[in-house]
Amino acid sequence: MIVTGLEMLLRDSERLKNRNIGLIVNQTSVTPDLKYSWNILKERGLHIKQIFSPEHGLFATEQDQIAVSYQPAPGCDVVSLYGASAGTLIPDPALLDNLDLILFDIQDVGSRYYTYLNTLALFMEAVAGRDIEIMVLDRPNPLGGDIVEGPLLDPEFASFVGVFPVPVRHGMTASELALYYRAVKKLDVNLSVVTMEGWHRAMLFPETALPWIPPSPNMPTVATAEVYPGMCLFEGLNVSEGRGSTTPFQLSGAPFIHPYDLAERCQSYGLEGVLFRPVWFKPTFHKFCGEVIGAIWQQVTDHSRYRSFATAVAMIAALHELYPGEVQFLRGVYEFNDTLPAFDLLAGNSHIRTALSSGSDVADILSSWQRDEELFYGIKPEFHLYK
Repeated sequence: MIVTGLEMLLRDSERLKNRNIGLIVNQTSVTPDLKYSWNILKERGLHIKQIFSPEHGLFATEQDQIAVSYQPAPGCDVVSLYGASAGTLIPDPALLDNLDLILFDIQDVGSRYYTYLNTLALFMEAVAGRDIEIMVLDRPNPLGGDIVEGPLLDPEFASFVGVFPVPVRHGMTASELALYYRAVKKLDVNLSVVTMEGWHRAMLFPETALPWIPPSPNMPTVATAEVYPGMCLFEGLNVSEGRGSTTPFQLSGAPFIHPYDLAERCQSYGLEGVLFRPVWFKPTFHKFCGEVIGAIWQQVTDHSRYRSFATAVAMIAALHELYPGEVQFLRGVYEFNDTLPAFDLLAGNSHIRTALSSGSDVADILSSWQRDEELFYGIKPEFHLYK
């Protein structure tokens, strides 16, 4: 049985008496019996002065890239760290004046794009040099702590979906990443962590026996989280990533796709641990809302061999081979950035997009980030808190 950082803290919550506490939380900040942290901490007599909510809001009521305005009040002030401008991503310094402790407790999904830990990193920068402690209450990486996949972030492509200098699938927990970020950025921040009991690096989320609380509107299941490190790339294409369906990211499609042809081409690459099923679906919102579109469903068959980032890049290569006049990389504002293509912000470089556009050999593209993975495999053990 896994004991989360929140539960470990609750075993000795008396030590936080007389502290003025702010929380960075959302609906995933729960005990195993599904009590919200802010409620149970207040029941213990702790002074919860402020709640800071990440993208999507405290109860994940908003879709992606939507400014969070109204939030149901849980008995104390709630301030959104995701508004209509990039300036809202960091807290107003005045809100920190009466706080001496910030507790971070949100379930991450193990991908560099996912913005909750990016919120933590920016918050760490905001409090650097101030007499404020940040305490990270650890939770499992649902994808485990062993496998690393994808390119490292090129600093020139840093954005709100690229804050940590890590591969796309990083294989670290929130506490480990916080320690890593403090080190690489040389931040003068009072950082502490509360580790879990019972978690080990090879453990996937279903093995933890913890309840899966959807951390965002389009992350309904652990299966979604497993494909997400690759399929989030489709946010940078004129191809639906399955938003508007009940199985986002497992589905992807567009009006110009012929499902059987695409599934066959994807299968021909010999990708391990995955099968492709031809389907059609009708998104109820987002791209191609109300249209019946051709698509493929990605079915993971072997968790240990499946590589989501490589699979998604191969799928995009197939789209370019089959529909060169139709598939496009999107331009425009993406996560407050209007200068770089969304795909490049997600990939962390422009090399993959240019290789796909030029029709480079798929095997060469898929091997292009191997050196980055090897480099990070050598770095990350220094920050491991679990065997």
